[in-house]
Amino acid sequence: MRHLSLLAAASVLTVACSPTDAPAPDTDTNTNSTYTSQEPRVDADGYVDYRFNDNFREHLRTLSSDEFEGRAPGSAGEALTIDYVTAEFERYGVKPLNDGSFLQPVPLVRIAPTRVTNMGLHHDNNDSEFKYRDEMMAWTPRVVDDVSLEQSEMVFVGYGIVAPEFDWDDYAGLDVEGKTVVMFVNDPGYATQDDALFTGNAMTYYGRWTYKFEEAARQGAAGAIIIHETGPAGYGWGVIAGGSPVRFDMARDDRNMGRSEIEGWITADSAEALFANAGLTLEEAHQRALASDFSPIDLNTGLSVTVENEFEYIDTYNIAGYIEGSSHPEEHVIYMAHWDHMGVEPISGEIFNGAQDNASGTAGVLSIAEEFAKGEQPERSVVFLLVGAEERGLLGSAWYGEHPLLPLEQAVAGINMDVLNVYGPMRDFVVVGWENSNMQDYAAPFVEMQDRVLAPETNPEAGIFYRSDHFSLAKQGVPVLYAKGGNDHFEFGEEWGAEQRAIYNRDAYHKPADEYDPEWDLRGAHQDLWIYFRVGQQLANNRDWPYWASGNEFEALRLQSDEQRQP
Repeated sequence: MRHLSLLAAASVLTVACSPTDAPAPDTDTNTNSTYTSQEPRVDADGYVDYRFNDNFREHLRTLSSDEFEGRAPGSAGEALTIDYVTAEFERYGVKPLNDGSFLQPVPLVRIAPTRVTNMGLHHDNNDSEFKYRDEMMAWTPRVVDDVSLEQSEMVFVGYGIVAPEFDWDDYAGLDVEGKTVVMFVNDPGYATQDDALFTGNAMTYYGRWTYKFEEAARQGAAGAIIIHETGPAGYGWGVIAGGSPVRFDMARDDRNMGRSEIEGWITADSAEALFANAGLTLEEAHQRALASDFSPIDLNTGLSVTVENEFEYIDTYNIAGYIEGSSHPEEHVIYMAHWDHMGVEPISGEIFNGAQDNASGTAGVLSIAEEFAKGEQPERSVVFLLVGAEERGLLGSAWYGEHPLLPLEQAVAGINMDVLNVYGPMRDFVVVGWENSNMQDYAAPFVEMQDRVLAPETNPEAGIFYRSDHFSLAKQGVPVLYAKGGNDHFEFGEEWGAEQRAIYNRDAYHKPADEYDPEWDLRGAHQDLWIYFRVGQQLANNRDWPYWASGNEFEALRLQSDEQRQP
């Protein structure tokens, strides 16, 4: 382990820490006790209780109550959330980060399509079309009244990836100005299951649909269309076609938003019909896309589609406080979580309380802030960042990444909390983005102290690492830890834990059923909070600079930051 000081880790415990059963029962009701997390508690039977902060449950209960109306951006629930969080920061003695304010405004634009035509396809004087929602989805990310493509030349660009670190360029030698590019979702590593290609089964950022649209715009494409297949996408067509077409983005001076005129998806069956115009099958297109000598393919088809919009501008807020470092205040560790959820359904009036997602993470950041405030002043600063509009596309954290309140080349690392464990103590501490950086090495000794094991995520092909707010820091080169308790319950085992997660995903995720339950066993959340705290505490009191793994897509950005910090 290259940077980790084991001396600091070893000094944490003065008692044996080898629980053979579940820790002592959770009794973390708001007792206003003076308990500090510096030492775990040991019960009469010798089991270690990693209960972290006595106020965690109360934060979770309050933030997910009906009074907070689901914490939607721009709502009364947002105002209550801001008041609650800032009052807690002030009570702890946490300082406001934004020139005397805890708030960082995040300007958003809401884009609502009022009309989307079917995709018209023009081939050898034969016209056909793909039907909206059934066979295709399309929108414009631009903040304009309407956009139309008229017989835009369609070109197949394989996976639509330009990745120098993997020696891969699907756009090599191609000019796509005014054209529409068509590409597969995910990346070649997943398609081949070859660990030597990209990162094998684990999706890289180059496999994310967001990247593919961004790259198409950088290449000058007028349209960007992704082929949907359930396996490599990680979800069915219904996720794409069944949701609301309303989109949010950061408000920019450039109403073209730096994006192509049209973005969208087509089904695999639609792609099969499209490739037939070029004398290909879908399977042959897959093979061509993986060939070492791949070159883009003219699909011999023109695309016509029109989108009409309504839009409005709204502001939401990030909430940011910090504890100033005593020796190196410009260097800082960032704890983050998103405070927002889905709000109130306008027709039924049902409240999407978002208890697990993500009142739990917000409560976690508050609890950790309180513990830092109780202790000795750290050598580096510690930032507590609660971002808004995550449910609208990671927009609050993206805004912070582009408009940081402290220079991100001085950000030591980030620790993100999103949907904490409410099902009890788990033996596995699951790292999302396994071995992306050495951040998991900092967690390892503290996981071991809890008689637990570090474990990789079970579905790396889904690209979950790129779907929470830490990603906005990673895109700026900041190494991040995104990890939490898994499924292997100390008492009930792995099958039981997996069942609880499945029930949540089926019945409560992004649904009104994600409500606070006073019967939740929060011992697992306390386990994880203790680890987050200890990792951040260590980094705030040493001279380490965590790093990305060699060849990682964010490594070059971190190396640039390292050069900027040199005296």
